[in-house]
Amino acid sequence: MTPRSPTILVIMGVSGAGKTSVAEALATTLGWAFEEGDSLHPQENILKMQAGHPLTDADRQPWLTAVAAWIDHQLAYGLSGIITCSALKRSYRNIVVGGRAGVRLVYLRGSAALIAERLARRRGHFMPAALLRSQFESLEAPGPDENPVIVDIGQPGDLIVDQIIQCCRIGGAP
Repeated sequence: MTPRSPTILVIMGVSGAGKTSVAEALATTLGWAFEEGDSLHPQENILKMQAGHPLTDADRQPWLTAVAAWIDHQLAYGLSGIITCSALKRSYRNIVVGGRAGVRLVYLRGSAALIAERLARRRGHFMPAALLRSQFESLEAPGPDENPVIVDIGQPGDLIVDQIIQCCRIGGAP
């Protein structure tokens, strides 16, 4: 029997869409590695966001490179995994997903009102709710040619996880 190739899921969406919660639940369900993409931001980016300033494309470059490096490491070792990354623009997704076989984009889509409500309740995150508008302004929803799994975040978390697993036709390890 031929071993299954590794799969990497890139969980994308604006801040407050639930990327971390969904990714952690998927990783637990599937037994896959999980990386919180925000942890790969350079300290300068975190400080800039904490001060209420949106990141520029130049600010994001080292972060996107680090996300891509994590993905490449997983694939090089034949390991499936899940990483969060806002991946708001197609140009960002080209860096992170590019032409990598086995990498699948999962777009957590929700209304600005729903996400603003979630951000108002969130504590302890460096991304202030005031930057949500800039996130939606930057957002370029993935097109059909990117083969995304698009999930409505207005449903319960367990249904979101089940939908992603079914759409990606995935099971457990590697």
